[in-house]
Amino acid sequence: MTEQEIKQEMQSLADQLEKLDRAYHLEDSPLVSDAEYDALRRRSEELEARYPQWIPKNSLSKRVGFGVAQGFQKAEHAVPMLSLGDIFSDEEVVDFMDKIHRFLDLPNDAPIEIVAEPKIDGLGFSALYEKGRFVRGATRGDGVVGEDITANLKTIPEVPQVLQHDLLDAAEVPALLDVRGEVYMAKRDFLALNQAQAQKNDKMFANPRNAAAGSLRQLNPAITAERHLSVFAYALGAYEGVPFATHWDFLQHLKKWGFPVNPLIQVCHNVGEMLAFFHHIESIRSSLDYDIDGVVYKVNSFDLQKRLGFIARSPRWAIAHKFPAEQATTILKKIRIQVGRTGALTPVADLEPVNIGGVLVQHATLHNADEIVRKDIREGDTVVVQRAGDVIPQIVRVVVEQRPEGARPFQFPTTCPVCGAHAVKEGDDAVTYCMGGLTCPAQAMERLKHFVSKDAFDIEGLGDKNIEQLYKLGWIKNPTDIFTLEEKHSFDFLALGGWGQKSALKLFDAITQKKNLPLHRFLYALGIPEIGETTAKILAAHFKSWQNLLDVVRQETALEQLMQVDGIGATMAQEIKDFFDEPHNQVLLRDLCQYVVPQDYEENNQQRPLKGKTFVFTGTLSMPRDEAKAMVQSMGGKVSGSVSAKTAYVVVGDEPGSKYTQAQKLGVVILNENEFKKLLDEVKK
Repeated sequence: MTEQEIKQEMQSLADQLEKLDRAYHLEDSPLVSDAEYDALRRRSEELEARYPQWIPKNSLSKRVGFGVAQGFQKAEHAVPMLSLGDIFSDEEVVDFMDKIHRFLDLPNDAPIEIVAEPKIDGLGFSALYEKGRFVRGATRGDGVVGEDITANLKTIPEVPQVLQHDLLDAAEVPALLDVRGEVYMAKRDFLALNQAQAQKNDKMFANPRNAAAGSLRQLNPAITAERHLSVFAYALGAYEGVPFATHWDFLQHLKKWGFPVNPLIQVCHNVGEMLAFFHHIESIRSSLDYDIDGVVYKVNSFDLQKRLGFIARSPRWAIAHKFPAEQATTILKKIRIQVGRTGALTPVADLEPVNIGGVLVQHATLHNADEIVRKDIREGDTVVVQRAGDVIPQIVRVVVEQRPEGARPFQFPTTCPVCGAHAVKEGDDAVTYCMGGLTCPAQAMERLKHFVSKDAFDIEGLGDKNIEQLYKLGWIKNPTDIFTLEEKHSFDFLALGGWGQKSALKLFDAITQKKNLPLHRFLYALGIPEIGETTAKILAAHFKSWQNLLDVVRQETALEQLMQVDGIGATMAQEIKDFFDEPHNQVLLRDLCQYVVPQDYEENNQQRPLKGKTFVFTGTLSMPRDEAKAMVQSMGGKVSGSVSAKTAYVVVGDEPGSKYTQAQKLGVVILNENEFKKLLDEVKK
C-alpha cells in the first residue's frame, strides 16, 4: 500500500467507527453485529500501531464511547470511565499475562492474582456518593463527560440511596465514593416489556441491552421506573476515605454497602484458572437470566494497577475476553421471500426451532440470491446457524452429507411475490428489486413518503404521520390518490381525529399548488432505483421535457440512448428502462399525469458552479462511481476517463491506477473522497 492509501484506509475506518459508535452509544441502535464492529476496530488498531504518525483526529483510540445526547445535562467524571481492550482466544489470554509480567519486570511464573468477572451486556453507569448518600448518576458518555441520569438511577431499587453501614464502623463509609457498574435488563423482564409494547402497538426492542439503554436514558424518569432495570456494581472511580488494597476487597465492601455484585466473580491465580473460568461461564451462559458477551480479567492488586497504568483509552491491567459467535444445527424447512420497503427481495430461511445461547431461533437471513447459490442452500437441508451479537441469525454452511434425496436448488423468483411486478437484479448488484415501486403494497407507504418529501413534491401537511394515517384508512394507496383526495374525501376529514375544516382546506390548497412541478423534482419523486436528486437533474437537463423522456424510453434503443447521457451508466440506464417497462408503473403514470403536469427544464447558471471544470476518478470510492460522476455533472462539471493538463481535479479512491501517477506528474490537484465531498459542499454555497 502507498502512503496515501494507508492514510485513506485509516481515515475511512475512523469515520466508520465514529458512525457506528454514535448509533450504539447515543441512539441505542447498533448498525452492525459485535463481530463486525470488532473486526473494524482491530484493523484500525493494527494500522495505528504501525503508523502512529497518521492517526486520524477522530480515531477511536482517542475517545471512549460518545458524547451527550440532547436533553441531558452533562456530568463530568473525576476519574475517566475508560473502555477495555478485547481479546478473542486462549492464546491472547496467555499473551495478556506475559505482557503484564514483562511490564512489571517479573518472571513469567511470578504469581499475580486476577479477578475474573462475567462481562455484562448493558449500559455502563457511575453512581457518586458523598458521606454515604447518593448525589449523582451518570452514563459513560465519552469517558470524560457523561449524561446526568441521577433521577433515572434513583428509580432502580438495587441502587442504594444511602450506603448501608449499620454493621460497620462509621469510619468505613467513604467521604466520597464513585461506584461504577452496568445497568441491564433481565431476560424475563425483557420478554415482559416486549409483550407489553406489542399490546400497545409500540416499538419492540431488539434485545435486552437496547431495552436497558433506551429505558435508562429517558428524559422522563417515570418511564425508567416502569421498565424493571437491574444493576451489577464492579468498579471503583474516585474515592476519599476508606483505603482498599485489592479489587476483591472493594467488591466485598460493595456487598456490605448494599450493591448487587455478580456472585460468579472469582479470584484466579494463573492462566489455567482464568481459562477454566472463561469456558465454565461460556458453558452456562444460556442459563443465566441476563446477557453476557465475555469475561473481564482485572489485576487484583490496586498497587499493581497503578504501576501498570493505561494505554490510550484502555488500562493495561484489565482486558475483555469476548465469546465467539454461537452456533447450532437444525433443519431448513422453507425459503421464503420478503419484500422490504425499498422493494428489495430478501430470502428468509424458516427453520426447525433451535436454542442458540438461550434464544429460540426459528428464522435466519439468507441475504440475497447470490448467497443462496454460493452456499448451495436448499429446502430440507441440515444447516449450521450462527447468532452473533444483535444481528438476525444467519446460515453459516450446509451439512451436505445430510442432504435429503431430491433436494433441488432454489429458484429465485423473477416476479414480486406481493404485487406480481417484475423482479430484477441489475449488473453487479446482489439485491433483486421489485419494479412495481409505486404500486406494490409492500413498498407503498415508504414510496408515498418519498413522493411528498422535501426534494420531491414537498406537500405541506403530508408529513410521515399523516401519510401513515391516510394510507391505513385506504384514502391514499398510490400517488394519484393524493390528487383525488379533495374530490373523494373532503367531507370525511371533518370526522377524522386531528383534522378540522381549516386544516383540511389548507392541505387541499397545498396539493393544488403542486400540480405543476419542475421536471427534475417529478422524476426524483417517482423513486426510480439508483435515481437520486442529482441524477434526476441530469435527466431533466438532457431531455428537457417529460414527453421527450417518454418518447425515448418507449423505443427499442432506449437503453443505448440513456447510456449516451453524461452521468448515466449502464446500471442506471437499466433501472430507468425497467421502471418504465413495468406495466403497473405505466398505468399509474398515465393516471398521475392527468392531474400533474411536469414542467419543462429551465437551466439555472447558479446551479452550475463547476462549469468548465473537468474531473477524473480513479480507484474504488465508498459511493457508487456513477453517483460521484452525476454529482459533478449536475453542477456543470465534466468527467473524463483520462488525465491531461486541462484536468482540474483527480479524485482518488482505494487502489488507484495509473491516472493517479499521471496526475502527480502533471501537477493536477488530487483529492481524496472526503476532500471531494467537501469541495462539492463549498461550491454549493
